[in-house]
Amino acid sequence: MTLLAVHLALTAAYAGFQWTVRALVYPQFALVPAVAFPAYERRHQQRITWVVGPLFGGQGVTTLWLLADRTEGALPAVLAGAACLALVLAATALGAVPLHRRLGEGWDDAAHRRLLRVDTGRAVAGTAGTAAALVALLS
Repeated sequence: MTLLAVHLALTAAYAGFQWTVRALVYPQFALVPAVAFPAYERRHQQRITWVVGPLFGGQGVTTLWLLADRTEGALPAVLAGAACLALVLAATALGAVPLHRRLGEGWDDAAHRRLLRVDTGRAVAGTAGTAAALVALLS
């Protein structure tokens, strides 16, 4: 039960973080003057890693532990949550990271719009992962 509660807390923290990034941080990118944007973006990448890294790491550890533990009744929800985390990680590695690299070279309106779409997917998947963690805890 304690592991499920920790997992829920981590997934909820990630979902809240991701919605904050999607609703507040990324839209403000467009307000940074183009000449200053590459330096701004590089700093963003450096700083955001310190927030998202532990959330990804914690979710990874608790997800693997819950999968190995096979808590009776909670396994279907844990599997659903693992799928959500896999989607988030894939969207990050294959979508967000390359787009951030491109933006680090200079402002690109099209890349920014794609980043917003990718990030919406990450926020939705993160929220679904939180719902799955809640179901697992209540199972």
